Amino acid sequence: MELGQEQPGDWWEVEGLYDLCFAPGREALSSYRLRDGVPPVAELCLWLRDEGGALAAAIRYWPVRVGGVPALLLGPVAVHPTRQGEGLAGIVISESLNRARLAGWERVMLVGDAPYYQRFGFERLEGVIMPPPTNPERVLGLELAPGGWEGVQGTVTQFTESL
Repeated sequence: MELGQEQPGDWWEVEGLYDLCFAPGREALSSYRLRDGVPPVAELCLWLRDEGGALAAAIRYWPVRVGGVPALLLGPVAVHPTRQGEGLAGIVISESLNRARLAGWERVMLVGDAPYYQRFGFERLEGVIMPPPTNPERVLGLELAPGGWEGVQGTVTQFTESL
């Protein structure tokens, strides 16, 4: 496997993987409203390619604000159906979280299944409100720096300024 940073020329191939892995209408989810018109955090958008160069996995991150405080929004992350069960999602999640720490990000959040993401250290975020119709039980966070989520609460909104 080769790990790389997504480049502009990879955009549509990665979008194709997301379309393959997620239900139609994925872009109607509330998390996509937070991404509209906001560029992803390029250095954290990664892919894995197999020995033949085929895209096997991808992950993206977007900047958001939680109660006015900057945070990362992890997702989407996808693994090609023929490669699922090989631990590829874990590779791109772990590597991207390490890069986020090194880049100085203090907190990351996502909307997902707690039993899956707990192994990476994610926990339910109390007092963090995603736009509806998000289930609050699925709003999870991880501190990338000690105390990263301490006192951070409120509505999740778009990060509109440049990074």
